Amino acid sequence: MMSFAAIRKRAASRKGGEDALATLLPPVADNAMVARLGDDRILSTMANRVFSAGFVWSVIEQKWPGFEEAFLGFDPKRLLFQPDEFWHDLAGDKRIVRNPQKIKSVRENAIFVDRISSEHGGFGRYLAEWPADNQVGLMAWLGKNGSRLGGNTGQYFLRWIGWDGFIVSRDFAAALRDAGLDIAESPTSKKDLAAIQAQLNSWKAETGLPYLHLSRILAMSIGENHSAESLRDYMGE
Repeated sequence: MMSFAAIRKRAASRKGGEDALATLLPPVADNAMVARLGDDRILSTMANRVFSAGFVWSVIEQKWPGFEEAFLGFDPKRLLFQPDEFWHDLAGDKRIVRNPQKIKSVRENAIFVDRISSEHGGFGRYLAEWPADNQVGLMAWLGKNGSRLGGNTGQYFLRWIGWDGFIVSRDFAAALRDAGLDIAESPTSKKDLAAIQAQLNSWKAETGLPYLHLSRILAMSIGENHSAESLRDYMGE
C-alpha cells in the first residue's frame, strides 16, 4: 500500500501546498458532541439528506425553512401523533419537494428515532457511543433500521450531524484503488467496505488524523482538481 504521507503530499501539490490543503480540512468532528443533538435535529438532518439524494442540494437548502414548518420542526413525538390525513396532505404542500416516497420516509424515520431515543436516552447519544472505528457497522445499521438511509445517504447524514467518518465518493474510492487497496471501482459489498474500514483504521493509527480528514485528503488527491474556493465550504468529498 502507498503510504498516507505520499497521498497527502500529492493532495497538497494539487491544492497549492500544505498550507492551502490545511485550509480545506474542516474542523475536527467530535462524536461526543453528537450526543447533545436533540431528536428533532437528528430527524431534520435525516430528512434533509433523504430529500437531497438525487436532487439539487441548493434547491433543498433554499426550501428548508418550509420543510421545517411543514414537518412541525421535525419533532418525532409531534409527528407520530399526526393522523394519516396530515401525511397525505403533505404530498400537495408547496413548501416542500412533493415526493410521496420521501415524505413517507420522514414518518418512518420519526418512528425509528423515537424508538432508539426511548431505549438509549437520545438518538444522538446512541450514535456518539458507537465505536468510531466501525463506521461500516453503523452504516449497515442505519440502512437496515432506517428508511432510505442506506448507501451514501447514511454516510452524508453522519457527516452532516458531525460524526467523524468517511464518505465513499468516486474520488475517495479511486484514491484507495490507486494506493493499492483491492476494492471495486464502486465499492458497496461488505467485503470492500470492510477493507476500506480496515485501511482507514490503519492510517488513523499511523497519522492521528480524524477519519473526516483522511477521507477528504484521499478525495482531493485524485480525479478532477476542483478549485480551493469551490471546496472550502463543501461538506462532501
